Amino acid sequence: MDFIPNPDSPHSDNSGGLNSSPQQVASSSTATSAGAPPSSSSPSLSRYESQKRRDWNTFGQYLKNHRPPLSLARCSGAHVLEFLRYLDQFGKTKVHTQMCPFFGHPNPPAPCPCPLRQAWGSLDALIGRLRAAYEENGGKPESNPFGARAVRLYLREVRDTQSKARGVSYEKKKRKKPPQHQQHPPPPPAAA
Repeated sequence: MDFIPNPDSPHSDNSGGLNSSPQQVASSSTATSAGAPPSSSSPSLSRYESQKRRDWNTFGQYLKNHRPPLSLARCSGAHVLEFLRYLDQFGKTKVHTQMCPFFGHPNPPAPCPCPLRQAWGSLDALIGRLRAAYEENGGKPESNPFGARAVRLYLREVRDTQSKARGVSYEKKKRKKPPQHQQHPPPPPAAA
């Protein structure tokens, strides 16, 4: 069963793709709203909602172009991993191989032939948006392919690999605790 686009959902148009690059969505020239002025009846979306819509439509286009074509209901974590690996070809982050003399250096002094990949943070954010969009478009949380264990493990592996290769720490940032107001005793009364 395919999920039916919800006309009230902000994810139901056919606009662009991930970062709206024409290379990233092969054969997407049939998108009806590409270049069309925005509808005056729809409220303006936040940057996050707009990106989530583009990502959802990009993934939908990827499924249509998949050989054989794949319905969303038959999509699994393995297909999501295939999509993430496909996106790597459009990456802009240099990930050094272990044989590279700059392996582990955050700012290499010279160019090298190491591959460009999607950055871990970009993939992590993308999966978060697609996971939310899946459920907003009628998918059940327990069958969400974007939340599959294989996808979580893949993201962890990408994070660890890129952290070592690029010499960059991806540790979670510690939240600063709000400053605690110290109780000071009231000043002694002035002697008269």
